[in-house]
Amino acid sequence: MNAVRRAGPEDAAEVLRLRQVMIDSMPGSDPSTEWHTESLPVLRRRLAEPDGDFAAFVVDHPERPGALATLVCGTIDYRIGKPGDPHGVVGFVFSVATDPGARRRGYARGCMTALLGWFRERGARRVQLTASTDARPLYDSLGFRPKPDPLLELRL
Repeated sequence: MNAVRRAGPEDAAEVLRLRQVMIDSMPGSDPSTEWHTESLPVLRRRLAEPDGDFAAFVVDHPERPGALATLVCGTIDYRIGKPGDPHGVVGFVFSVATDPGARRRGYARGCMTALLGWFRERGARRVQLTASTDARPLYDSLGFRPKPDPLLELRL
């Protein structure tokens, strides 16, 4: 498998492309890409913050130099502590996408594993995400469990 790596500012355009792949896969999504122009400089700045609260992990596309095969993004959020999580540091996963020509190779699992490690390093004890039906087997296999609402959570 190709190596998982943390995305940098130079990956911003490809990160947006894969985010659009994810958006386009959702029922009733808006296929417009005009928002990319405004989002690109902000994303570049956020990808350049090594100690920030946002991270993206990627795998380079094995057949297309300069392209990404997979993207997994996450943020760290603070919420007031509670029993079992007194520090209130919570990870949230979003924008998990694999290029259609690079699926079923374990790239998303590798990127998710790297992101979960990033969350652990920053003190997160819980990680949340919402999942499509197609993606549920991956998240279930990583230990995520359903909550009473559609949000999934993994205890670290």
